[in-house]
Amino acid sequence: MSRNRAAVIGGGIIGLAVARELLHRMGGVQVTVFEKEARVAAHQTGHNSGVVHTGLYYQPGSLKARLCRRGVTLLRQYAQDKDVAYEECGKLVIARDASEVPRMAAIYDRAVANGVPNARVVDGSEIAEIEPHARGVAAVYSPSTAIIDYVAVAEALAADVAAAGGRVLLGREVLSLDGRSTESVVTTRDGSEAFDVVITCAGLQSDRVALMSGEPRSPRVVPFFGDYFLLEPERSSLVKGLIYPVPDPRYPFLGVHLTKRVDGRIMLGPNAFLSLGREAYARRGWSASDVASSVGFPGFWRFALRNASAAAREARTVLSTGAFVKEAQKYVPEVRRIDVTRGPRGIRAQAMNADGSLEDDFVITGAGGVVHVRNAPSPGATSSLAIAEHVVTKVLERRSG
Repeated sequence: MSRNRAAVIGGGIIGLAVARELLHRMGGVQVTVFEKEARVAAHQTGHNSGVVHTGLYYQPGSLKARLCRRGVTLLRQYAQDKDVAYEECGKLVIARDASEVPRMAAIYDRAVANGVPNARVVDGSEIAEIEPHARGVAAVYSPSTAIIDYVAVAEALAADVAAAGGRVLLGREVLSLDGRSTESVVTTRDGSEAFDVVITCAGLQSDRVALMSGEPRSPRVVPFFGDYFLLEPERSSLVKGLIYPVPDPRYPFLGVHLTKRVDGRIMLGPNAFLSLGREAYARRGWSASDVASSVGFPGFWRFALRNASAAAREARTVLSTGAFVKEAQKYVPEVRRIDVTRGPRGIRAQAMNADGSLEDDFVITGAGGVVHVRNAPSPGATSSLAIAEHVVTKVLERRSG
């Protein structure tokens, strides 16, 4: 093509990885990243647990499974190249009793199918060898599961983009995106600019940005917040790595778990409950338009009716620190209420369909010169470099086709 002008909407880890990949693979490209906040990684990238997932849970053959496995390889090497903290501390997915063992075994089967290295099933005595303070009858152990500083990764990606001649424009909220002609026009408060390629990686606002270019509103983003608590530093020895429950198949989230961070602190959480704002990290924050978007969506009510009992359980952990801690005590009984202090809150951009079902895989759509990353929840950060490869390959195929 005669001109190579590419825009990326969203300065989280996926958007920045896409921008870097465009600069690496498209000759003579001019890349501009539009980020509405004053810094990169201000939303989901900067509010997650920092876990590098290995692919234990995902449907074999799905984009999540394939891009997670590829993403781990790329992310580990990138962290090494950029001197970003990365620690393979290992992960246990623990069955507390015999009733959970079949579900745990199904996770192991997926791990094997997805090529998770060295994953194995361990019994109760081996659990104690790996995590001396944890309890359970059996577990899937993934020794290569790691932790990382995702904000540091995003900042390194932004530096790479700038070093390669790209622009990372902060404080530039996209107000409209017209992708209906041969060129796509991105408009911010500072004016409009035309591009040959636009890739949207807008996370919590992904459905709204897609709608700007004529895409369907569904799947709709319904935000779920997750609160974390922190163990007091002197109690950090209770957890050596990552301790997770066996997921309840009746509910789409993993449940409260115990997670080591790269700074050595131990986080408990998250729970999962409907957020009153897509960016309401302050616990009293809310947005009338975001609430209306969720509760005015028929799919949300269909989802809520199917998950009423799980929602009641999660509500208890929202309202009571003691109830939250009791969820963690199921796996590490020595954790006490006095051992924890309130930590950060994250918000998950969950894509939901009109029938109330949740999008279980990454969703990447678009036509012509516009590509939308519409759903990239966990393991989105783990998979970010692989998602970038996948998206840019799609762009190149379209332009050569």
